[in-house]
Amino acid sequence: MTAAAKVKIQYEAVIGLETHCQLSTKTKIFSSSSTEFGGVPNTNIDPICMGMPGVLPVLNEKVLEYAVKAGLALNCEIASYSKFDRKQYFYPDLPKNYQISQFDLPIATNGSIEIQLVDQSGNSTRKKIGITRLHMEEDAGKLVHGGSDRISGSNYSMVDYNRAGVPLIEIVSEPDLRSGAEAAEYGQELRRIIRYIGVGDGNMQEGSLRCDVNISVRPVGREKFGTKVEIKNMNSFNAIERAINYEIDRQIQALETGETIFQETRLWDEGKQCTFSMRMKEGASDYRYFPEPDLPPIEVSSAQLADWQAQLPELPAAKRDRYETELSLSPYDARVLTDDKAVAEYFEQAIAAGAPAKQAANWVMGDITAYLKNEQLAIAEIPFQADNLAELIALIETGTISGKIAKDILPELLAKGGSPQKLVESKGLIQISDTGAIESAIDAVLAANPKELEQYRAGKTKLLGFFVGKVMKETGGRADPKLTNELLANKLNG
Repeated sequence: MTAAAKVKIQYEAVIGLETHCQLSTKTKIFSSSSTEFGGVPNTNIDPICMGMPGVLPVLNEKVLEYAVKAGLALNCEIASYSKFDRKQYFYPDLPKNYQISQFDLPIATNGSIEIQLVDQSGNSTRKKIGITRLHMEEDAGKLVHGGSDRISGSNYSMVDYNRAGVPLIEIVSEPDLRSGAEAAEYGQELRRIIRYIGVGDGNMQEGSLRCDVNISVRPVGREKFGTKVEIKNMNSFNAIERAINYEIDRQIQALETGETIFQETRLWDEGKQCTFSMRMKEGASDYRYFPEPDLPPIEVSSAQLADWQAQLPELPAAKRDRYETELSLSPYDARVLTDDKAVAEYFEQAIAAGAPAKQAANWVMGDITAYLKNEQLAIAEIPFQADNLAELIALIETGTISGKIAKDILPELLAKGGSPQKLVESKGLIQISDTGAIESAIDAVLAANPKELEQYRAGKTKLLGFFVGKVMKETGGRADPKLTNELLANKLNG
């Protein structure tokens, strides 16, 4: 172990995430303007989201529903009484010069989720991560910097207010994370849950999901936290992991050399793979919160809560557990299959149609996923239905076709759909399982390749694969592979 590694194990990181998730409502949180992404700048706006004098906000009921459902999915306690507050800060992308948010009485508190880390060997570890709170708020606008100033990098800024007023939930974790890998997996699990319950799309590239990281380091065994540093504007889960790993090393080095660590906000430079200082971190007192006078408090009835709870689907963690215990899939397979709800549904539909779980998993995770990536399609967009996959697997299981033939016809099935059985019959691809027919093909191959036959019988047994390939070519790939190997071995060694 290197000296640096020995020093590193003497410290532990304490990490928490603040995750902002845009809710997929059609209109904004307090007005009727569209939330559609990618519109012409400053067109999805109105007097309310622009903070014009004399206008009054009205809470979008769908925002409350989605926030409560997210809280329930995160195992939170849902407040029967909560309220909105004004968070004061002055920045060009905030038209009102304050943000309507929730401060001391948020909609949801005291939750948790379970994350699962799977290593390269397929072994998994699970960890429970606490959720401090979930609250509703409005998003700010977006600044676009331009020009090429030598010092600051830009010499002018433009602002697009289309995003102002888009509904957000902010999810604050407990400081239970200890590594970049754990933080990245926590963020991915949050996104899975948000997508499963249908309250947001979680598209980080569009800013629909944004994570700020709070990180400090302390000597192992010490209870008191170190000085907290915030890293903002994480644009991917890989960036989160790399930024945290860099910051852990930076802070450990600072402690070892006696350098002061400041409570500050830093940014991640993707090109240089390092963090750099942005500003000193504000505290809650700097925002001068007070209750929002234009919005009444929120009360959620027990009947409404029970109704929303009943609408929640099976969540990713529960689905992973079921796949491992009931379907005997590995932790790795279960994690891959449940990452996307639509993929999990396709897989389960194939099983319901009679496909064995492991075989269905292999086809979905392998050839089908490769096709989707190559064609840039979602699984719901292909005409090859789950019951078609079950039929294809059944043809292999019954010996009607070989696995190779199945792979050969799969691209056409994925592109056009339809019955694998009918396609096999129309192309004359039914597997040859007749012993006499295969032996005849073997005899023809051996007669045509006397030199290789002599070499094999002289001890060059690796030529078995050569002969198998020739027999498969002779039969158009239709010979039963297992039977071919048996008969060929008998002929060669006879």
